Amino acid sequence: MSQITTHILDTTRGEPAADVAVALLGQDGSNWPELARGTTDADGHLTDLLPAGTVLPPGVYKLKFFTLEYFTKHGRAHFYPLVEICFAVAGDTHYHVPLLLNPFGYSTYRGS
Repeated sequence: MSQITTHILDTTRGEPAADVAVALLGQDGSNWPELARGTTDADGHLTDLLPAGTVLPPGVYKLKFFTLEYFTKHGRAHFYPLVEICFAVAGDTHYHVPLLLNPFGYSTYRGS
């Protein structure tokens, strides 16, 4: 399993959000280079974003969720074409960053 994992739950539909592209970016001064990219599975999970054994150095990172394509695919009006969640990595522990998503709002938390 990757050091960084996520899952997306569409709280309006009460179902996982499958086939959502997600990018991991790392802060480098004022730049945010993309470090990895993946897609949520049928259960809304992304557990292989980084190769097994990869450990990120301490720093600030963000997950960028490309929600426009997801909402468009489901024919739903929406307000957020993408969602970015910034978080700090302090060590080699596992970081799970879930996204609770609906067309006009979202929430996140540090998962386990």
